[in-house]
Amino acid sequence: MDSFRTEIIPEQTPKKHRSGCFNFAVDTLETVLLALILFFGINAVSARVRVENISMEPTLMPGEFMLIDKIAYKIGKPQTGDIIVFHYPRNPSEDFVKRVIGLPGETVKVANGVVSINGKALVEPYIAAPPQYTGTWTVPANSLFVLGDNRNQSSDSHSWGFVPMYDVVGKALFIYWPPEDFQVIDHPDIVNAAR
Repeated sequence: MDSFRTEIIPEQTPKKHRSGCFNFAVDTLETVLLALILFFGINAVSARVRVENISMEPTLMPGEFMLIDKIAYKIGKPQTGDIIVFHYPRNPSEDFVKRVIGLPGETVKVANGVVSINGKALVEPYIAAPPQYTGTWTVPANSLFVLGDNRNQSSDSHSWGFVPMYDVVGKALFIYWPPEDFQVIDHPDIVNAAR
């Protein structure tokens, strides 16, 4: 008896062989494109900032690197106690790091070493020393009043004025360098703590 095959065997077409150099070039190009997409994607939502001076001691020390959330204030609003990075209003090519103290419409008063907002004294365990200056400021619309944690060694709103919201780069998230200083940055609710 004759035997028959019931399956169809497809015709095989000869495979094109690519050279090793071509495969390497394609893999390299794919890796570079993926790295560029990741780089620009990460930079669109975050920034890395190096602390340059002593104005935020003891919270932030010179030489530390922080990761900044650049979209925090595009989807939300700053809160009193937030640590932010912003373009210095008098020289936008410089970036400063300070703590938000006053929000639009609030009155900030510094007297007898105490900072108060709308008459409520703030609880500030993070400052280096009580401020040795006095003053009263009412924060205009779309602006922030900021102070350094090293109050008496900080160039901030008490000496040069308010930070327009369009100058705010973002909110500090954590210190990542040096590794032994790694920590998530605390943004305490210093107004409600005063109640």
